[in-house]
This record gives sequence, C-alpha cells and structure tokens, in this order.
Amino acid sequence: MLPDLDGFETCRRMRAVSDVPILMLTAKGEETDRIVGLELGADDYLPKPFNPRELLARLKAILRRRSGSATVSRVLRFGRLEIDPGSRSVRIDGRECALTSYQFDLLVALAENPGRTLSREQLMDAVKGEELEAFDRSIDVHVSRIRAVIESDPKHPRRIITVRGAGYVFARFQDDER
Repeated sequence: MLPDLDGFETCRRMRAVSDVPILMLTAKGEETDRIVGLELGADDYLPKPFNPRELLARLKAILRRRSGSATVSRVLRFGRLEIDPGSRSVRIDGRECALTSYQFDLLVALAENPGRTLSREQLMDAVKGEELEAFDRSIDVHVSRIRAVIESDPKHPRRIITVRGAGYVFARFQDDER
C-alpha cells in the first residue's frame, strides 16, 4: 500500500540485492499476506496494530539470529586466491598477502559480489565503518594497491576490472599463474 510499489515488491527487490534483515510492518494481516511476505524473503512479518514490545522483541530476535550466523566465516576461493573474512587474511597459493584493513574490506566487498559492477559510492558505503575517505577517487588508489598485491600483472588486471564511468567488478576466473 505504498505510493509507487507495494511492500511485497519492495521486499522482493531488496532481497534480490541484499541480505539486510527485513521485518514487514503492515496493515495487511491476512494469513496469505503473511505467508507471501515471508516467502518473498522477509525475516519476519508483523501486522498492525501491534504491541511496541512485540516489535522490539521481534527486532532483537532477527538481529540475534543474524549475529549468530555471522560468526561462521566462509572462505572465498577464486582459483589460487583465497580470502578468509573470519581471520581477515588473503592468500595466494597459500602465501599470505599483506593488505591494510581498509584494502581488505574493499577486496571482500568486491569478492562477495563477483561479476557485479560496484560503484565507488557503493564500495565506500561497504567500508565506511573502517576509515572515512574524503573523496570517492581515493577508492582508485586503494584498488591499485590491492591489484599490486593480488594480480599477476597489476598493469593488466584480470581479477579487479575497471568499468569506465561505473566502478569496479571482481572477475571470477580460474587462474593458473601468479
């Protein structure tokens, strides 16, 4: 019942691009509406009217479930490149690569979205909790430094590709040379 999109379509679109927790708070309280909302990817569904304490309890439960799943770290593997978000380490052929914390977070943001072009703004948003950068072109410098560490030939990158006017894309390929 939103002006441009309904809540179901909004939820579907958000879930297609993000795993951010979604609690649908809506006037549509029929059983079929609740089922559709959950099937579209909502983490919870609360029809109006509601008790504010119930809303708070549901939000806390969603966050508790999310934080519990965050403790399980999955290693991202791309050919000979291995990125471990849990230990905050990057290895090529088992050899540790040195990156700053900010560069590591940039690399993870790219690697978690292989094949998807991320703008400088999206990358800055992904790592803004670490170190606030003054301007978006600083991302270019960091990407250049990451390439120097993970690419066989940083001048002709095969892993982090520049998309002119759009940003960067992490290319998925099976590399057999370093």
